[in-house]
Amino acid sequence: MINDGAYDTMIQRINSNNNPSFFFLTYSKELSVNNFLIIPKHFFKSDMIIKRKPLSPKAKRAGWVGCNIDLHKVPESGKVFLVKNQQVISRDTVTQKFQQTLFLREQSIESRGWTLDVMQCVDKLPEHFTLAQVYSFSDVLQALHINNNNVHAKIRQQLQILRDKGIIEFLSRGHYRKHFF
Repeated sequence: MINDGAYDTMIQRINSNNNPSFFFLTYSKELSVNNFLIIPKHFFKSDMIIKRKPLSPKAKRAGWVGCNIDLHKVPESGKVFLVKNQQVISRDTVTQKFQQTLFLREQSIESRGWTLDVMQCVDKLPEHFTLAQVYSFSDVLQALHINNNNVHAKIRQQLQILRDKGIIEFLSRGHYRKHFF
């Protein structure tokens, strides 16, 4: 979890057309950079923003409500490292990883939500996985998208999108492999 600013402002921004990308930096006690990454703006959804309790009535800004960003809800392909574990990532790798997901910007917020949710499910699977393994997340996806009555069809659609964008590879009927950078 990352502490952020005002909850309402953050929700408005990530649901707008000019939402921000975020850079995150972690460093050691010696002040050397451990990790430096960007999470592109097209990876943010409102369920990643966790509302904090309002400040107490005695606080200087009584009633103000902040938020936290839950980075666990960001698919791995949405974490574009420039430095990872104190190792600088090559410019070509960073550029390729960033550009591979730009298609998400073209999707509506609802479609992008489905794609990101399926990406998160795929992240939890081994490198080689099956359609049946992705279907095991049907209940989770149904809970996130309560108005969809065809979750399996939507999963297949999202896997096709991820395949077409080079994020996963279709191996044979019902068998896939993740691509890594």
